[in-house]
Amino acid sequence: MRSAAASPPIPRAALVVAHPGHELRVYGWMERARPLVCVLTDGSGSASRSRLAETSALVDRIGGRPGTIYGRLTDRALYAALLAGDHDRLAALAVELAGALADGQVDVVAGDAAEGFNPGHDVCRLLINAAVARLRRAAGRPVENLEFPLDAAPEPAGQAPGEPAAGDRDGGRRLVLDDATLARKLAAARSYAGLEDEVRRTLERHGDEAFRVERLRPVRYGLDLAAVLPDPPRYEAFGEERVAAGRYREVLRFRRHLAPLAERLRALADGAVP
Repeated sequence: MRSAAASPPIPRAALVVAHPGHELRVYGWMERARPLVCVLTDGSGSASRSRLAETSALVDRIGGRPGTIYGRLTDRALYAALLAGDHDRLAALAVELAGALADGQVDVVAGDAAEGFNPGHDVCRLLINAAVARLRRAAGRPVENLEFPLDAAPEPAGQAPGEPAAGDRDGGRRLVLDDATLARKLAAARSYAGLEDEVRRTLERHGDEAFRVERLRPVRYGLDLAAVLPDPPRYEAFGEERVAAGRYREVLRFRRHLAPLAERLRALADGAVP
């Protein structure tokens, strides 16, 4: 009698995002992976109102679990650290993240893409890349590092959303959600308190059907964000508008504020302590 073939092990996964609500972009992947979830900020923005409770309910519903870094900073505290050059505080978060991934024996990490749209998103990506590099070095094993877009369309131009789900040739993930999963994803997005206007604008911009696809790309640029970001990033122009309107005191600049952080994290990624 032939014995049944053993099922391949399910990779242990982690999701690391800058703000609560980003997990909605990969809702289908989360249902499958049931990841450890780390959230850098509480999503309070300028309104000083946390969105963590909404994300916590979603994570619990899909069977995930919160990590030790979970709304650790307010958005204002994150930007203040960047403006002040408080790289030690941020580097310590990368070390803690690497430890949490090691403790969870994580095989694959997914998180915010670097897009030059929001400095918090790009800082989160730097912390992920440093933590994964540190973990790979310490553990001596491969750990997948994947990113997904938050401002760009879920699917690159030229790829039909209806194509069968398959891994990308570049080693990433491409999921095409069935009708039931897409319905749950859209319902979760539309009912997420605090993101009503953002969700409405995003769905108007791309259409509901675009979010049937979830594409997670492998990250290969390490801490060299300049290789993938526009110069200057779009958030600099937005910051200039806010300074002119008297809303901000200073503009966050990539070369002045994020590039030095990346250099600080290089030493950490190579095994140095903060």
